[in-house]
Amino acid sequence: MMERIERVAIVGAGYMGTGIAQRLAAAGVTVTVTDATPELAEAGRDRALRDVARDVEAGLLPAGTTEAVAANLSAAPTLEEAARDADFIEEVVPEVLEIKHDVLARISAAARPEAIIGSNTSTIPVHRMAGAVEGPQRFLVVHWSNPAHLVPGVELVVGEHTDHALLAAVKEMLARADWVGAVVGDAPGFVLNRLQYALVREALLLVDEGHATAADVDTVLRTTLGFRMPFIPPIAMLDMAGLDVYEKCFGLLQDELGERFSAPEVLTEAVADGRHGMKNGRGLFRDYPPETLEEINAWRAKAYTGMSRLLADLGPMPGTQTPGTQTPDDTHEESHA
Repeated sequence: MMERIERVAIVGAGYMGTGIAQRLAAAGVTVTVTDATPELAEAGRDRALRDVARDVEAGLLPAGTTEAVAANLSAAPTLEEAARDADFIEEVVPEVLEIKHDVLARISAAARPEAIIGSNTSTIPVHRMAGAVEGPQRFLVVHWSNPAHLVPGVELVVGEHTDHALLAAVKEMLARADWVGAVVGDAPGFVLNRLQYALVREALLLVDEGHATAADVDTVLRTTLGFRMPFIPPIAMLDMAGLDVYEKCFGLLQDELGERFSAPEVLTEAVADGRHGMKNGRGLFRDYPPETLEEINAWRAKAYTGMSRLLADLGPMPGTQTPGTQTPDDTHEESHA
């Protein structure tokens, strides 16, 4: 199995595909983009170069990045030419299964037998696409989030036939471009969208049921859950807040809102076993010695203070309502003006 990926082909020269391509090229990887026509492929490369030059001028990328991307990023007139010598080929085409099948079949026919093939799908399971690939053991989902050149996390979704040995090469390629790959199974929604859609559903229900305005729901998420999430994500937060506390709160929510808020068995079993999180040093999946807790508290204070300063420096997203300036009654009156 391939140990290091040096040449990458991106099939799909839209914003997502060229975002992946430009960050890899900036990291020194040789990248070729292609699309349905030579003109679309060239246009994608040109847009990537313009975007990189803009970010360099704004101070978001170091000097010399534009030149590095220009040297390492090319456009190919056909999929077959792009895939022929690549170590890794990523399809970034529309979320239509028939299109995916056609493109993946063409990629696997054109690519070298040892080449790794990835799909950027966010929703289609590996097992529904693998049949189109010659040698499904070399196929997996490598799911970047939009915008790919700015979001650091990447889902690596393995299927029934995926050779896990290829993950090391894919992870190493991602690390060269300062992306972080997380390996997940071929479950519906993978990890990102299963979590994201559950959160979005509850957010919209709160608005629809009249409990808060959309602006206030977003404000709560941005200044509490979202504020903490980059540093202490949900499973780590369980340990920090207390597993027993979460179990009791699940019970209260279940009484009011039904089974969708029942406590997961892994949590109830942990609490029954005396695992209460950081407060007694016994977390859900790990333990915490006393000296680690002191370090965590100091790190958390530094992280949250830094986030507060960043948000104050950036201000609200342009074009959005200033948080707290609109009440539910104001919204109702404006809609009838």
